[in-house]
Amino acid sequence: MYAGVIPSAGASVRMGRPKALLAVSGESFLRRTVRALRAGGCDPVCVIVADGERSLAAEAEAAGASVLMNPAPGEGPITSLRIALAALGDSVAGFAYLPVDHPMVRADTVAQLLDAARASDATLTVPMYAGKRGHPAVFGRALFAELTDPALQGGARTVVHRHLPEALLVEVDDAGVLTDIDTPEAYTAVLG
Repeated sequence: MYAGVIPSAGASVRMGRPKALLAVSGESFLRRTVRALRAGGCDPVCVIVADGERSLAAEAEAAGASVLMNPAPGEGPITSLRIALAALGDSVAGFAYLPVDHPMVRADTVAQLLDAARASDATLTVPMYAGKRGHPAVFGRALFAELTDPALQGGARTVVHRHLPEALLVEVDDAGVLTDIDTPEAYTAVLG
């Protein structure tokens, strides 16, 4: 079983307002990312929000996700990831990590990545589109200790780069894996 993890505890400084509640085609980024992971085969799907973010928590619950609170989101996304891993414990073989600012990823892409990860028993599975790496990355259980190591510098990105030589790179037909909407300009371009 693979879980879905959506970090959504950041301050959205570049966007200037909470990204998770912005909408594309009438659906919030948060609902879109939860739906993609759930429909793609992730169970459970965890959304990590900053303590006190009631509107985000309500949106995540309405979308069918479990909500976890991050008391120290200013320390970076790795804190949210570690909270999710602690909550998941030994119940999963791995997880798909999909930042909330990547709401254009399709459910069939998530399913393709999970199928590839299961078939190969890969420790790291990464989508590729037009020769570029994207999201969600699928981390196998073998990487959990590394992700939770307090000495880790740079967070999940460091772990991805460290394991790229043996990672399973999966070519997908989904430009959404590269669509990072974290500025007003990027948001306008997607709505355009």
